[in-house]
Amino acid sequence: MKQIASNSKANYDYFISDKIQAGIVLTGSEVKSLRVNTGSIKGSFIVEKDGSLWLSNCHIKKYNNSENKKYNPIRDRKLLITKKEFRKILGATKQGSISIVPLSLYFNEKGLAKLLFGLGKGKKKYDKRQTIKEKDWNLKKQKLLKNN
Repeated sequence: MKQIASNSKANYDYFISDKIQAGIVLTGSEVKSLRVNTGSIKGSFIVEKDGSLWLSNCHIKKYNNSENKKYNPIRDRKLLITKKEFRKILGATKQGSISIVPLSLYFNEKGLAKLLFGLGKGKKKYDKRQTIKEKDWNLKKQKLLKNN
């Protein structure tokens, strides 16, 4: 698995409950551009349109050798998931204050571009502080155990 881009702020801003892997509909030049690691999912989000999920605001730079003159680097890209997963995700988002958060963009073992996204509930400011405290405590605990 070759990592292309990750959203490091996602675990800081959201409680992630479920993680789901989906394929992405890309053009050939976009795939070549991603192979050179020129993609970013920072600030991207997933929306439901016309009975399917779409990745919005994901930036994939134009491939240098492509002929496409009217290339839009932040166009919406369709996500490929099963109907069962789609119904599960749609039910969760309509049920409560759950968001669909992109976590990472990568190539799997077969060389296909995949997006890992999660169903997350937004954290409050005090939850974020608690997360930082727990992270610091775990680091200190590891150092203490290592020194003993």
